[in-house]
Amino acid sequence: MQKFALGIEYDGSWYCGWQRQRDVPSIQSYIENAIKKITAESVTVFCAGRTDSGVHALGQVVHFETYSRCSKSAWTLGMNRYLPSSICVRWARLVHKDFHARFSAISRRYCYIINNSCIRSALLFRKTWHYKKYLDINKMCDAAQYLLGENDFSSFRAAGCQSHSARRKLYHIRIIRKGQCIVIDIKANSFMYRMVRNIVGSLVKVGCGEQPETWIAELLENCDRSLAGVTAPASGLYLVEVKYPSDFSIPSSFIEEL
Repeated sequence: MQKFALGIEYDGSWYCGWQRQRDVPSIQSYIENAIKKITAESVTVFCAGRTDSGVHALGQVVHFETYSRCSKSAWTLGMNRYLPSSICVRWARLVHKDFHARFSAISRRYCYIINNSCIRSALLFRKTWHYKKYLDINKMCDAAQYLLGENDFSSFRAAGCQSHSARRKLYHIRIIRKGQCIVIDIKANSFMYRMVRNIVGSLVKVGCGEQPETWIAELLENCDRSLAGVTAPASGLYLVEVKYPSDFSIPSSFIEEL
């Protein structure tokens, strides 16, 4: 039996998240069904990050085990033949038996896109958060610096989160404006359930002037989710990169850091 890793890209607008569920469309079920079409095997696919309903991915990584001896091109071209147009296999790698898409990862990177315009976009409404009020990204950038390093992120931890600890290490958080869109690029060793969306919701309260930049530091200190901002919509969130030790030879994201 061999173990393969795949790089997956998808538009999450049409799915009820990554995880396989009964009677609803999920990314996992489509991937597993495509593998079965090629190998005639029923496999379980494990992912680096279980994205919620409506969340997108440019750099999701998955792994599975199979008896098949298919080539890399068979996995990419073959699987894409059986996948809907909103899901794509970008690359395939034969990996060491010790590799695990989730537990071998050393960092994860997300981007969140806000359409900061008074007029909504018909094309972007499933791909961004439409926020009408003008956001000052300089204030948002200053506030975001308090999040860097290792901290207790309990104030950004969603109800239902099953993580044993709220401590995470943020490596970078960068915010830029491109036309009417604001892009928030955030990287950490790992993230808790809805942590990125909760951080974004709080930074928006700073950007619109409802809270000062130092409020983010107060949230970290208080460790109280009820004090923080709203959870930003799923539509603006993208999993863009998962990093692994170089020994596994997993491709890096094709999305450059901001």
